[in-house]
Amino acid sequence: MEYRKILINSGLSVFEMSDLIDSWIFSERDRFLLKRILLDSISYEKVSEEIGLSVRQTKRAAIKGMKILIDHIET
Repeated sequence: MEYRKILINSGLSVFEMSDLIDSWIFSERDRFLLKRILLDSISYEKVSEEIGLSVRQTKRAAIKGMKILIDHIET
């Protein structure tokens, strides 16, 4: 399942998505990477360079965060 597409196609504005991230993602690092990936459309590779994690770790953190966001959109 492509969580990124679900969130991008959710109909939420950039401001609503940012508020959702701020409300439900408690790690500062994870908030940063989700905003870069979802709001700024930056690749996992570029974000991983910015935060000093491997691409795999970045994707894992992003997917975990996106699942949380999707749960709160659907409820």
